[in-house]
Amino acid sequence: MNDTFFKDKGCILSNNLLNKKGVLKWCFRESPVRPQDTGWRFLSDIDTNDFLSDSHNFSVCSLNTIIQIEPAVLSILDLPVNTDLTLVQKNGKRFFVDKIGNVLQ
Repeated sequence: MNDTFFKDKGCILSNNLLNKKGVLKWCFRESPVRPQDTGWRFLSDIDTNDFLSDSHNFSVCSLNTIIQIEPAVLSILDLPVNTDLTLVQKNGKRFFVDKIGNVLQ
C-alpha cells in the first residue's frame, strides 16, 4: 500500500492499539473537528471506562496507522458520520457488526 494515500486524513486511536497491547474492537465515526479529521475513532478490546476517560490515552494518527494495525478498516472508511461498529472475530472470520446487530458485507 502507498503510505501517502491517507497521509492527510486523520483519526483518533486508543494508545492500546497504537502500542499493540490490544486489538481493534470498536470503531465509530463522529463529526470531524478539523479539516484533516475523518471523524473515525478506534478503540481496543482492553479499553476500560477508566482508560477511556483519560484523554492522554489517545493519539491522533493518520488513517495509514490504523490500516497498518487492522487492514479490515479499509472496508468501512466511507461509511457516514454516526456509524458505530464492533469488529467481531468468530470461527476464524472477522467482520463488522453495527450497533443493532447487522453484519456489514
